[in-house]
Amino acid sequence: MSIRAEVGLTFDDVLLVPHRSSIKSRKDVSTSSWLVPGVRLSIPIVSSNMDTVTETRMAIAMAQLGGIGILHRFMTIDQQAECVARVKRSESLIVEAPLTISPEASVEDARQRMADGEVGGLVVVDDRHRLLGIITHRDVLLAPVVKQLVRQVMTPREKLVVASQSETPEEAQRKLYEHRIEKLPLVDAEGRLTGLITAQDIIKIQKHPDATKDQRGRLRVGAAIGARPEEMERAAHCVSAGADVLVVDIAHGHSDHVINMVRTLKQRYPDLPIIAGNVATAQGVRDLAEAGAATVKVGVGSGSICTTRLVTGYGVPQLSAIIECAEAGRELNVPIIADGGIRNSGDMTKALAAGASTVMLGNLLAGTDESPGATVIREDRRYKIVRGMASLSANMERRRLEKNELAIEEWGEVVPEGVEAVVPYKGALVDVVYQLVGGLRSGLSYAGARNIEELWRAAEFVRITDSGMKESRAHDVERI
Repeated sequence: MSIRAEVGLTFDDVLLVPHRSSIKSRKDVSTSSWLVPGVRLSIPIVSSNMDTVTETRMAIAMAQLGGIGILHRFMTIDQQAECVARVKRSESLIVEAPLTISPEASVEDARQRMADGEVGGLVVVDDRHRLLGIITHRDVLLAPVVKQLVRQVMTPREKLVVASQSETPEEAQRKLYEHRIEKLPLVDAEGRLTGLITAQDIIKIQKHPDATKDQRGRLRVGAAIGARPEEMERAAHCVSAGADVLVVDIAHGHSDHVINMVRTLKQRYPDLPIIAGNVATAQGVRDLAEAGAATVKVGVGSGSICTTRLVTGYGVPQLSAIIECAEAGRELNVPIIADGGIRNSGDMTKALAAGASTVMLGNLLAGTDESPGATVIREDRRYKIVRGMASLSANMERRRLEKNELAIEEWGEVVPEGVEAVVPYKGALVDVVYQLVGGLRSGLSYAGARNIEELWRAAEFVRITDSGMKESRAHDVERI
């Protein structure tokens, strides 16, 4: 038995000491940071891989805002891979694999494929992938009964404006405008479809200049997997669908099966960044980094819906864990993700000041429109459901997915380390993120830091008492 001499600290135990600053406006600071070596985010926010936080819609919105979303793994392999594919298809200068359909397919089939793919149109091709036409929502919306086949309602090839594979963005935009069209198919010398440029994608590029994108102009997205050997199939499908990073996500990430999974993934996909966690010690960072992890997630028992510390007695207060792990990460050039315990922009600033490169948010994003959690009404107020991935219901859902069935008696076998809860409805993600990043920008200016790397060097914490925490909040007034 041993007892650490130092006291473990969390966010409410400290404040950052203000420093002299030459920053005139919070717009003069940069909030960009490394997710993994080689991938930099415009904002240091990662949406949590929880089934009430990140699915396709959240992942798209997070990447558009300059962060990134990690798709949860509590769905079938095919469902998760399709989520990855939808994010990758959602925004790109050139859609390299547009959804296609045969001219002999039914109008109803076209309508269903558009709905399933969440797209406004399909490219019609023959069995040699030669362009024959385009069919859109407008073509199928009020199609008469007598017109049952795609070829009867599509816009044929001879009426389309097309371009070559070498089309420049400027030339594509000119053609779209001059011909008042929304889709520009790209073909090779033999007339085979090679891609698609859409007006909507160009608008999205202009609207989201800080979006997190890969080298081909597609939004970046991560996919979570478990540590069991059979999870290699899930990894393979997600990688094939275009995942930019895999996250080996286990409550106790400093364990042999996680280390072995990271090592196996790195051998299979040497060029793909692997994030692993969660850990709470420097040795956990070192062991995962040695196995091949590009970035390590830090946080054991600190999440708002996590009860690991109460159930098991284990954990490290989050601020102390970040400081210790970040020091080890800097030695190894391994960025740290602070995962858990962040309730506001001040906590986010403290986590980054302590050495984290990014923060992972769950609770703070769960109440937004983009989260997949169900909406409920309580006393005329809207809430959204959020649950820990070690909660009872999440455990049972995982068992159901693994076995395709669930026995009643299995409920008594689960020892949950998380809870189900509700959070207030918050509206659009963009508004929540704007407030969080705005607070971070102000925090950087108080430190006299123009970026997160300067914040690391400038950060000076002072411990406070409960009275100091009370003083930090609004007090001695009646709030309106």
